[in-house]
Amino acid sequence: MRVLLIEDTHDVGEAICRRFQQTGHTVDWETDGAAASDILGFTEYDLVILDVMLPGMDGFSILKKLRQAKSGVPVLVLTARSEIDDRVTALDHGADDYLVKPFDFRELEARARVLVRRRSGGDATNLIVCGDISLDRANRNVMVGKREIQLKRREIALLEILASRPGKVFSKEELLDQLFGFDDAAGANAIELYIGRLRKKLDGARARIVTLRGSGYQLISDDGT
Repeated sequence: MRVLLIEDTHDVGEAICRRFQQTGHTVDWETDGAAASDILGFTEYDLVILDVMLPGMDGFSILKKLRQAKSGVPVLVLTARSEIDDRVTALDHGADDYLVKPFDFRELEARARVLVRRRSGGDATNLIVCGDISLDRANRNVMVGKREIQLKRREIALLEILASRPGKVFSKEELLDQLFGFDDAAGANAIELYIGRLRKKLDGARARIVTLRGSGYQLISDDGT
């Protein structure tokens, strides 16, 4: 998934980026509230992690503006303020969840997974299944039948995108946006490269990555699951 982190405390921001990037997710990190609000106006994300106290524009204002624009992106609010009024304000402005600092990074990751699951169809577990391919969002393990497949971070992220919506056609541009952040230098041929690698590693599975020329890629199950 592609995440926008809006956090001006550098040690917290660096730690969050590191945790999510280690598991193959793409993170854009912005420390200024006004700049982050502008980014949300032209870039789609799977999740926004939003601090409240920010320079330029506070988190509540960013959230209010985002919801007024009818954006449904999940927003997880981080706040150092534990008062009930602040938590109520966050939820009333359209936050999907919140965490009070300091927090355990394992809980942050778990809450992020829940929010993304809800948006992608309300699955009750972290397990994505297509054919005999299964991907566990929590531990990032991929199995083909009873055989574990070793995938690199971006290969897992690519599989997660395709398998979360079997049959949907994803254009190269969509996949680029989800796999690479602003700081990554990648062209359309990078997607072809990752698709090729993933196909080889999934060889023999009862699901296939299909190329639709001029349109994009889709994951198709051979047994209808």
